[in-house]
Amino acid sequence: MKMIEQEAWHARTAEEVCAAFETGMDGLDSGEAARRLDDFGPNALPAARRTHPVLRFLAQFNNTLIYFLLAAAIAAMALGHVIDGAVIIIVVLINAIVGFIQEGKAERALEAIRDMIAPHTTVVRDGERHTVDARLLVPGDIVALEAGDKAPADIRLLRARGLSADEAILTGESVPAEKNEKPVAANAALGDRAPIIHSGTVITTGQGLGVAVATGNRTEIGRIAGMIGDVQTLTTPLLRQINAFGTRFTWFAIGAAALLFAFAVLARNYEWLDALMVVVALAVGVVPEGLPAVITITLAIGVRRMAARNAVVRRLPAVETLGATSVICSDKTGTLTRNEMTVRRLVTALGVTGVSGSGYAPEGRFDGETSAADVDRDGLLRAGLLCNDARLVENEGQWSVLGDPMEGALVAVAAKGGLHPEAERQAWTRRDEIPFDAQHRFMATLHDEPGGERRIFVKGAPERVLSMCSGPIDHDWWRERVDTAAAQGERVLAFATKTVGTDVERLEFGTVESGLTLLGVAGFVDPPRDEAIAAVAECRRAGIAVKMITGDHYGTAVAIARQLAIADDPQVLEGGALDGMPDDELRRTVERVAVFARATPEHKLRIVRALQANGHIVAMTGDGVNDAPAVKQADVGVAMGRKGTEAAKEAAQMVLLDDNFASIVAAVHEGRTVYDNIRKVIGWTLPSNGGEVLCVIIAILLGLNLPMTPVQILWINMVLTVTLGLVLAFEPSEPDVMQRPPRPREAPILSRFLVWRIIFVSFLFVIGVFIIFEYGRSRGYDIEGARTLVVNTVVVMEIFYLFNVRYLHRTSFSLIGAMGTPAVLSAIAIVIAAQLLFTYAPFMQDLFGTAPIAFIDGLVIILIGVITMVILEVEKALSRRAMP
Repeated sequence: MKMIEQEAWHARTAEEVCAAFETGMDGLDSGEAARRLDDFGPNALPAARRTHPVLRFLAQFNNTLIYFLLAAAIAAMALGHVIDGAVIIIVVLINAIVGFIQEGKAERALEAIRDMIAPHTTVVRDGERHTVDARLLVPGDIVALEAGDKAPADIRLLRARGLSADEAILTGESVPAEKNEKPVAANAALGDRAPIIHSGTVITTGQGLGVAVATGNRTEIGRIAGMIGDVQTLTTPLLRQINAFGTRFTWFAIGAAALLFAFAVLARNYEWLDALMVVVALAVGVVPEGLPAVITITLAIGVRRMAARNAVVRRLPAVETLGATSVICSDKTGTLTRNEMTVRRLVTALGVTGVSGSGYAPEGRFDGETSAADVDRDGLLRAGLLCNDARLVENEGQWSVLGDPMEGALVAVAAKGGLHPEAERQAWTRRDEIPFDAQHRFMATLHDEPGGERRIFVKGAPERVLSMCSGPIDHDWWRERVDTAAAQGERVLAFATKTVGTDVERLEFGTVESGLTLLGVAGFVDPPRDEAIAAVAECRRAGIAVKMITGDHYGTAVAIARQLAIADDPQVLEGGALDGMPDDELRRTVERVAVFARATPEHKLRIVRALQANGHIVAMTGDGVNDAPAVKQADVGVAMGRKGTEAAKEAAQMVLLDDNFASIVAAVHEGRTVYDNIRKVIGWTLPSNGGEVLCVIIAILLGLNLPMTPVQILWINMVLTVTLGLVLAFEPSEPDVMQRPPRPREAPILSRFLVWRIIFVSFLFVIGVFIIFEYGRSRGYDIEGARTLVVNTVVVMEIFYLFNVRYLHRTSFSLIGAMGTPAVLSAIAIVIAAQLLFTYAPFMQDLFGTAPIAFIDGLVIILIGVITMVILEVEKALSRRAMP
C-alpha cells in the first residue's frame, strides 16, 4: 500500500475512509498487515535523544572563562609553578563537577509520551478478532474498542454505541467527549472531532469499531512529541548575562595581559618568564573562579526553599527566571480549576436551588431562591443518583470518582441532600438500562420502586428530555433557566421520570421517548480553586499578567476567567481565530486577549512564542500531553505533580507537588529573592577581583613588587567567595519584593549603580592593599610577610563589606545589621580560622608563601576594615536614591 498523506479523516465518511485504506469490516489479511508494517514502521514514537554523560561533563568546560583559566594553569606549570597551576586546575574541576551534577537529570519527555500508547489492542484480521502488540498495529487495521481501553492509534470510528472518551490529556476538557461515526467539518477543533478516537485517550463508556488512520509519530500524540523535540531548550536571562559577562571579562583579561606583558618586557626590562608569570597573576585575579559555584549554590538554596513551599524545581536556572516572569500562561482544567465536576444549581418547577461545596466530597448545603419542598428536590436528586453508573471513593479524606465525572458529581449532590447512595441503590433495584448515546442523547434506567411499582429515570440533554415529557410545561421558562446556567459556564443535564407497571421487564425506546414527567435540571461546573483566585490577584499586584489557555468551550472559559478576575474585562478568543493569523498580528493579539478557548497544542505553542517575541518572560502551566510542547517552550514550564501527566512533568522546569496555582506565586517570590541575593553576591565578589587586577596593573606600571602572588589571589577568590559570599544566598526577602514590576527580559544584572559600586569598592581595596603593603615593608617585614599582611587585610575588608552589602536599601549601622544571621556569623568564624591557618600553619606557609604577623599589626588590619565600613556607609547614604 502506498503511503497515505495526513488528511482530515474526521470529515470523510466511513466508506470513504475504508476505501482510502483498502480495508473493510473483515480487516486486513496477515500478509498485508506485515507489508504495511514494513512500509509504515512500528506503532511507536522515536526514542528521546540523550546526551552521553561524558559529553555532558566535557560541556562544562565549554566556556571562555574556563579556557582562559586553563591557559593560565598551563602557563604557570610550564614556568615551574606546579602548585599554582595545580590549584587552578582543581578549581576548574570543582566547577565542572558542580555543573555536571546539577544537569544530571536528562530529558525524558518523549519517553513519557511513548508510555501512553497502549501495550496491546484488539484488531480484526483475516475476518477474526486477535489481541496483538500495539506496536504491530498498522494503518488500515480494524480496531475494536470498549470501556477502559486506551486507544492504540488515531482511529476513525466506523460504528459506535454509547461511546465516549476521556481526551483531557489532549484537549484539557474535564468531561469525556461523546463519540460517533458521523463526519464533521474539516476545520473542526481537536475536541470537536467526534468520529476520531485519538491515540493515548481512554474509552470511558460504550463500544466502538474503527479503522486506524495514523500510527506512531503520525498520530496526534506523535505530532506533539515532534513539537517537543523541535523546541530548543531556552537559556535564561541570568545565564545569558553571566555568559556575556564572562566573555567580556575574558577579552578584557587577554587584552590587558598582552599590554602588560609588552609593557613589562619593553618598558620595565622584565625577563619574559617573569613577565609571563605576571600575566598569570592577572589572569587568576581577573577571573572570578568561585562565582559560578556560588551562583549555582544560591540557586540550589532557592530550590530548597521552593520545595518547602511545594514547588520542585528540576532545572536550577528556572529559579532565577521565575523572578523575572512577566506572563503566566495557565491551562484551566486542573490548574486554575479543581478538575472535579460539581453540581452548582438545581432547578425544579418550584424554583432554583444553589448548592455549595466543591469536588466529590459529599459536603455542602442547599440555598434556594424559593422554599422548594424537600420532596420536589429529592425526586431530582434520586433520579440523578439512580440513573448513574459512577461510584465515589474516599482515600485518606480525599474523594475521587470511579466513572464519569458528571455522574460522580450527581452522587455527591445526592449525598449532600441526605440520600445514602448504597441504601438508595438497594431500595431501588435496577432492572434494565439504555446507555447514553450521542445519537439519542439520553440515558434511561428501569428500577423496582419500594412501593411495588416500577419507575423509569431519564437524564440527558435538556432539549431532548423536554421533548420526551408530557403535561403542561412552560418550555420558554425552562429554556431561560438552561440558557442562564450555560451563560455562566455550566454544563446542564435534565432529569425526568415515569411510572410503569411491573410487567415492564426491559426498556424500549418507545416506552421512554414519551409520557415522562420533568423533574428538573442540574448545572455542573468545574469550580476554580479558592487559592487560585487569591494567587491571580497576587500576580496582578506583582505586575504579572495571567492568561488562561484552555481547550474548553468559550462560555466555560469566560465564566471561569470572570470568577478568577484574570482581567477587569477579560477578552476571549477562540483557537480557530488563530489559524492562519500572521505572526505580527498574533503578537499584538496576545497582549490584549486574556483568555484563549478551544486552543490546540499548536495554538498554545504559538501563543507562548508570540509573548516571548514581545519581550516577555513566560511561565506556562499545564498537566496534559497537550500542554507539553508549550510547557517546554516557555522560559519556565510548570507541571502539576498530582494530576499532571509524565509528559508534562518531564517537559517542565518546575513541578507543583500540591497542584496549587498559589505555589507558583510563592515560587515567583522566592525567584525574586534569589535574584536579589545573586546581585548581592556579584556586587560583593567582583570588587575583590577588581581590586586584585588593579593591584597587579599598578604594580607593573610603577615597577613595584606584586603585593600578592597568583596562588594567594586564588586563595582569596575561592575561600572568600565560596565561604563568605555563600552566606548572601541565605538572606531573607526584601519587604517590597512582590510589589515591584517584573524586570525586563534584558535588564542587566550589573546595573549602573552596581557597576559604580564595584569600581568604587575596587579602588578602595587597592588603596588599602598598598597602604598595608608599604606599612609592612616599613615595619621590616620581608616580601612574604608584607604579602601576608595584604591577604589578611583584603579578607578583613571583605568581611566588613559583607555587612554593608547585605542591606542595599538601608543602613547597616543598626542592631539587626550588626548582629547578622547565623549563617553570616558562622562563615566569619570559618574564615577567621582559615586565615589563622593561612598565616601561622607551617604547611600553609610552604604552600602559599606566607609568614607570621605580629598582634599589633593585626589590630591595624582591623582598623582598616572599620574605616572601610564607615566610608562605604557614607557612600551608600549618598547613592541610595540612585538604586534601581
